Amino acid sequence: MTVLDTTPLTPSAPATTTAADHDVERRRAARALLASPLLTARDDDFRLVRKHAAALTSWFAEQAGWRLAVDAETARLFKKPADLGDATRAARTPKTKVPFTRRRYVLLCLALAVLERSESQTTLGRLAEGVLTGAADPALTEAGITFAMERREERADLVAVVRLLLSWGVLTRVQGDEEAFVSDGGNDVLYDVDRRVTGGLLATSRGASTVTAPAFEERLTALAAEPLPDTDDLRLRSLRHAMTRRLLDDPVVYYADLTESERAYLVNQRVAITRRITELTGLIPEMRAEGIAMVDPDDMLTDVRMPEQGTDGHVTLLIATKLATDGRAPSLLELTGFIQAQAKVHASYWRKTAQEPAAAADLVEQAVAKLEALKLVVRVPDDHGEPRIHPRSALMRFAMAEPTIKKAGVRS
Repeated sequence: MTVLDTTPLTPSAPATTTAADHDVERRRAARALLASPLLTARDDDFRLVRKHAAALTSWFAEQAGWRLAVDAETARLFKKPADLGDATRAARTPKTKVPFTRRRYVLLCLALAVLERSESQTTLGRLAEGVLTGAADPALTEAGITFAMERREERADLVAVVRLLLSWGVLTRVQGDEEAFVSDGGNDVLYDVDRRVTGGLLATSRGASTVTAPAFEERLTALAAEPLPDTDDLRLRSLRHAMTRRLLDDPVVYYADLTESERAYLVNQRVAITRRITELTGLIPEMRAEGIAMVDPDDMLTDVRMPEQGTDGHVTLLIATKLATDGRAPSLLELTGFIQAQAKVHASYWRKTAQEPAAAADLVEQAVAKLEALKLVVRVPDDHGEPRIHPRSALMRFAMAEPTIKKAGVRS
């Protein structure tokens, strides 16, 4: 039996469920919540989350300081990232996985504001009208944000937001097709609106209406701020929460990135804290002198995969190998030249459009962004302000061997 065994469970199952089966179910429920912190009754693992809600609520509150709310229709794990300044975890369009731009984030906020006041059913056209009304706010205009929904690109931005809301369960499509709306704004789509899901989206430390700070940055800080610990026990609990969050969320936790107190706590408690995470999730700790990585043996609990099939995955591996073996920090321009040369070498494997010289810069940017998200490289400006790509210690595993090219359909 695997961790993700999908044997159906029935109400009579507990009579024959062993302790091992119980642990497997709870692990599967925990992994589902970590992968998708908002689940609805339509999701496959929702029933398991409800069944193990008490144990999961206790674990996440005690070890990570995250609140879990479960009712008959939804399960919401209010995750708070350990590093609020990490820009590598943008929302992504479900189908294309393209990171959200600033405009799409603004559209998402405007759309949620419209849905909060809408009827239980709405249309894409009414949603667009509400967004346009909200976008007329002078504060947005002064910030250079304008929407007209007249161009195809603008309608595509709104549809990307709608598809994210569909994936979360905020909207359920009743009739119509978003692609038709992108082609012609006169084509409409009908949706059901789930207010219960909408109301559970905001994961903040306090209600937004209680924040009185006038400036945006001050309001954002106040929304995410947590009480400062004033006793030794509370300080230890705060450190445990912070380190558990990082080990659950970050691909690699480097000791060098931690404060002195965090580093001391993690060094002393690394065996206990990683054991608790392994018991809940099945992640396996990989401890090295420079830090700790919680590795998923099933290779499923990640939103950035490496190695990956296809041209983009091969480009990322080639750059990773070069950075790990060259012993220097190249510029993006130098990496672009390297990939242009590699496109000729691997012409028979790469997609045709990737072999065009103009495509190399985009391929390099995407690959470096992925390596950044995995905490394998960091961009550091040189004396002329030009970013140089520096490998981090965890990247050295890619110095061991050349990437292997396999036939399509065979996982690398």
